[in-house]
Amino acid sequence: MELSHIEHVGIAVPNLEEAIAFYENTLGLKCFAIEEVADQKVRTAFFKVGQTKIELLEGTSEDSAISKYIANNGGRGGIQHIAFAVEDGVANALAEVEEKGCRLIDKAPRKGAEGLNIAFLHPKSTFGTLIEMCEDPNKK
Repeated sequence: MELSHIEHVGIAVPNLEEAIAFYENTLGLKCFAIEEVADQKVRTAFFKVGQTKIELLEGTSEDSAISKYIANNGGRGGIQHIAFAVEDGVANALAEVEEKGCRLIDKAPRKGAEGLNIAFLHPKSTFGTLIEMCEDPNKK
């Protein structure tokens, strides 16, 4: 498995519009995309800082992983995951880390925001950090 860079840092927020305003008005960043990923029950907003993106995530349902994360964090949100870009495919990365004893949330890649193929590693196997593996299917 070859990790090429940090693709993005995912930050759970209780209110996407308020968070976008903070990142734009206070930090001077520009939101370049807002997207809903219906099967994950989440709305996302993206900012670019150098080569790395910041992904703000707002749950669209009380039973979404993001809404549960925020509820468990006193309603405040915060850094929810870190995503690494893999060069040799998410499926290959999953097979490799599982072979090494890592617990997976996703047994196979699925579509995420920005059309990326994604999969998550369980935080119980990664010292408490939710890790996402990402692959742009158009960069082959």
